[in-house]
Amino acid sequence: MATRNVITDNFPERDSGHSPKKCLAIITVVATFGGLLFGYDTGVVNGALPFMAQKDQLNLTPFIEGLIVSSLLLGAAFGSVIGGRMADRRGRRSTILFLAVLFFVSTIGCTLSPTAAVMICFRFLLGLAVGGASVTVPSYLAEMAPPERRGRMIIQNDLMIVTGQFLAFLFNAILGVGLGETGHVWRYMLALAGVPAIMLWLGMKRMPESPRWLMSKGKAEEALQVLRMVREEEVAAIEIKEIEDNIKKESHMEKATFKDLATPWIRRIVFLGIGLAVAQQITGINAIMYYGTQILMNSGFGTDAALIGNVGNGIISVLATWTGIWLVTAIGRRPLLIAGQTGIIASLVAIAFFATTLAGSASLPYIVLALTICFLICQQASVSSVTWLMIAEIFPQRIRGLGIGISVFCMWVANFFIGLSFPVLLSGVGLGMTFYSLAAINLISVVMVYLFVPETRGLSLEVIEDRFRGHKADTGKSLSL
Repeated sequence: MATRNVITDNFPERDSGHSPKKCLAIITVVATFGGLLFGYDTGVVNGALPFMAQKDQLNLTPFIEGLIVSSLLLGAAFGSVIGGRMADRRGRRSTILFLAVLFFVSTIGCTLSPTAAVMICFRFLLGLAVGGASVTVPSYLAEMAPPERRGRMIIQNDLMIVTGQFLAFLFNAILGVGLGETGHVWRYMLALAGVPAIMLWLGMKRMPESPRWLMSKGKAEEALQVLRMVREEEVAAIEIKEIEDNIKKESHMEKATFKDLATPWIRRIVFLGIGLAVAQQITGINAIMYYGTQILMNSGFGTDAALIGNVGNGIISVLATWTGIWLVTAIGRRPLLIAGQTGIIASLVAIAFFATTLAGSASLPYIVLALTICFLICQQASVSSVTWLMIAEIFPQRIRGLGIGISVFCMWVANFFIGLSFPVLLSGVGLGMTFYSLAAINLISVVMVYLFVPETRGLSLEVIEDRFRGHKADTGKSLSL
């Protein structure tokens, strides 16, 4: 009976002819529906809000509109911490199943909200699910993947996030144009998120639990059974021994708590995770994702053209993330991150320069659109992909949920402040100075990466932990030094 709680009869086992590679592919597709929900729920409000704000709907003031947008981000900040702790206690698979239910319930609540107050409450609950998924899904994938496939598997979650955002932009445009005269069209936009929530729950019911979490709970036989499904037999035997040895090293330590931050090498990893998370947000990526239409309108596009351009931004994000899946393996984490941040700074400075010197020009909106595309390519092909990957792999097993939770909490807090302050900056100092400010902030990120971020490509999670524990990552260049 215990085995059936981990590997259900429906999951494709090795003796049924499924290779480890195919099993890993199935696990990746199913788990990353959490990323798809993450992306859709953060992007859909962009198109739904104007319809929602109408007098015959929720009759929103600008301040209440801001609360509706930011309530999800605030919920996500807390959800990242709660989700990380829950994943450590109850398991990665069980937590994702719970989050799927929360996604569905909060989506229905948002769809049927009769007032703005009810909408804000359910958006906060939806944020808890988004934040929990942003922590638990990468952690689950990192622990299921072999070192040579870990980068590809985790970045596929990032691909699903941007795919979810693209689908939100696309369905917003289709429904907005087709049913725009119907005030409650926003309810249809929100309701569509219920479909992937159901698919995530149904899929995860058939998935195995993380072998590393099982080993941490003393379930060695079940952990080995999972590894045999996703590894070759001889590799599974070696890896289970590595996990067992690693757990023995930590057996004298108490359960992971915030007191663990007093340990220097753990504190260093947590600060690195926070730095990576915040650096990903201060690029301004979510300012473009939340306010992309307004940016294009501010540069000179009409409403329809801006909406179409925003869908184009979604397409570019998806394509760039596909590229990132290959680059992170071919180039490595650290050099790709530095190159991407350098390209982002160049794009931000260029947008600011042309917005200042060509204000009112007929060519400005097209220049801004082209530079926004350059920005998204650098962001999605490098910074976003590497950030989620490294946050998932740098933390040791015992504090992985807690560490990722703290890092992603800081990410969502930074996201909250960027989302809240961007429209104020845009209206107060204009497009040019807003992007100059973002470029200046991002210079700090490049310095942080150069000094402190190590290379982790090709190393197992246990080796990464051992190198950090041995203080061999202080140079910031490579864990192999």
